[in-house]
Amino acid sequence: MDHRELQELVRDSRSIAFFGGAGTSTESGIPDFRSSTGLFRTAHGTSHPPEVMLSRDFFDRYPAEFYRFYKEKMIHRAALPNDGHKALADLEAAGKLKALITQNIDGLHQLAGSRNVLELHGSVHRNFCTVCEQSYTLGELLTLEGPVPKCQSCGGTVKPDVVLYQEPLNTGVFNRAEEAVTQADMLIVAGTSLSVYPAAGLIRYFSGRTLLLINKSETKYDSYATHIVNDSFSAVMTRLTEPERG
Repeated sequence: MDHRELQELVRDSRSIAFFGGAGTSTESGIPDFRSSTGLFRTAHGTSHPPEVMLSRDFFDRYPAEFYRFYKEKMIHRAALPNDGHKALADLEAAGKLKALITQNIDGLHQLAGSRNVLELHGSVHRNFCTVCEQSYTLGELLTLEGPVPKCQSCGGTVKPDVVLYQEPLNTGVFNRAEEAVTQADMLIVAGTSLSVYPAAGLIRYFSGRTLLLINKSETKYDSYATHIVNDSFSAVMTRLTEPERG
């Protein structure tokens, strides 16, 4: 599709929802999970597979090893929003984008200026004590001494507010995402293999006119899409939102 066709899709829509995955942050220097260069393929030298180390059982049994891996592989404080993040913020500011649903935990959408962000898998920027629920920012977490961050109020273990394997999604956030997809007349899906459930199942709730799927490779939901662009997230979003970006 050329940029004029993409712009027409936006111009003809009144209520857009966006659903994105790890591929939306790779251009900001954050690895995805399942591609040939993703975390699950390149995390060599670890004692367990990454998906095991990012499970709730592993966090509970081996918190020091969990945090060693988590701080090295999951926190990217130097990462900055890319042009795709910025385009989405502009689309929201223009009144077109009503909800931004993300599987990412990096907070780059908020840093780019987006406000209505539904974080299905939580955020590295929020942390809490598993005993007294005292909250900690990412900066505060990283200043806590010891291999396992301990609460300064009660001494309990501090856990990132991210959804680990074996943990359910936040019901309230997921319900809001489902409602946003249901009410949208255009759904933009980008940077996700659509293989992680229940998040990937959100696409089934869409009954609007335009489903635009942006991904560099095929997904199992390609047949659901009305339009498919196999290109980078930021390149397509920049072309799509040019009128809104002035």
